[in-house]
Parts: sequence; structure tokens; C-alpha cells
Amino acid sequence: MRMGILAIKVGMTQIFDETGAVVPVTVLDASGCYITQVKTKQKEGYNALQVGLGKRKPQNVKKVAAGHFKKAGVAATAKIKEMRLSPDDNLSHLTAGTALSVSMFAKGDRVDAIALSRGLGFQGVMKRHGYHGADASHGVHEYFRHGGSNGTNTFPGRTLKLKGMPGRMGGDKVTVPNLLVVDVREKENLIFVRGAVPGFKSNPVLLRIGKKAKNQPTDRKWTSA
Repeated sequence: MRMGILAIKVGMTQIFDETGAVVPVTVLDASGCYITQVKTKQKEGYNALQVGLGKRKPQNVKKVAAGHFKKAGVAATAKIKEMRLSPDDNLSHLTAGTALSVSMFAKGDRVDAIALSRGLGFQGVMKRHGYHGADASHGVHEYFRHGGSNGTNTFPGRTLKLKGMPGRMGGDKVTVPNLLVVDVREKENLIFVRGAVPGFKSNPVLLRIGKKAKNQPTDRKWTSA
């Protein structure tokens, strides 16, 4: 079973490893993460866990959502994410309202970080697609950062699909695989990860045991805080 938890990206810091080397890490806070719904293959057609994180004011919660949280026995959460599980996974030991803890991870694990990437607004082709631009030679002017010709001849007489052009950059769902878990602090519900965790500070990040990681842990369980 690919265990996972929803956490808030706090920021970056540095810690020392056993050899005394400085290791840059991203701090993720998983306090207040609860299971809000357990979806099974018999009822919903697939196995999944819906988890919530954070708090939301009661006056800002719609009646349908309020009933959903009430049924789960948890307060309204600010963020909700769903984790698909294997059809063969046994979910009988999981119930709505269970608090999740970072103790499901251990030092040395490889995890996948799933979140929205930073929104960078409207960008040109050099930043968005990595084009090198025009040569800054004699006779070239006002064309240094352009993407070149984007049209075709008489046939087909249109711009082809997937042509690299300027446009909105970032703000997409991104999965960064095989990040290293440097430290896990169960009391504070903090997890320290080395690698490029996507998103801004205070953004929710879904951490799951690496899909392509070798020697995945199989003896651990979803533990409550």
C-alpha cells in the first residue's frame, strides 16, 4: 500500500547529518491531517482515501460539505485531496475521522511530492521552453528573445499544434519523484525532505511513498497522531 499524507510547505532550512555535512531540506507540517472518507471498490468502484488538512470557518462551509465533514466526525478542513490505492489493498482498518501522522515515514525513505507548481504568469519562449534566442551578431536587432517563425507555407496554412510559443507558465499539478526523507519528528508532526518540493510556502503538498522507489516499506501502517 502506497501510504501518504497531506502537509503544508513551511519553508527551507539546513540541518547537519551524521558526518557533519550541511543538508538543505524543505520542512513540511502535517498537523491536523485527517481521513475524511474511505472509498472502496464495492461502493464507489475504486479504492481511495480522501484526506483533509487545515481549518475552515463554519460560516464559509456549504451545507453539503458540512454534512460530509459531520459524517466523518471531523471539523471542516481547508484542503481536501484524494489518494488512489490499489484494488488489492485492504482498507478495513481505516475509518473516517482517523488522524494521520508523519510516523508512517522513516528516515531514508523515498517519497513523491505532488502539488501545484509556482505560478509565473505570462512568459516568453526562452524562459518557458528553454529556447536560446537569436544570435547577437551584426545585423540582428530587436529579435534577440524571439521564438522564430511559427507559421507554415500555403499547406497546411496554419500554426501546428504543440508549437512552443509564449503563454502562461506554472500553476500546474506537478509530481516530483524520489525525494529523500532526511528526518521525521513525530511529536511536532514535521517531516524534512531533501529535493525540489513544488509550490510556494503555505501550499498543501501530498507526500506519498515513491511509486518508482526501490525497497518500499511494506510493514508500516497508517498511524494516528
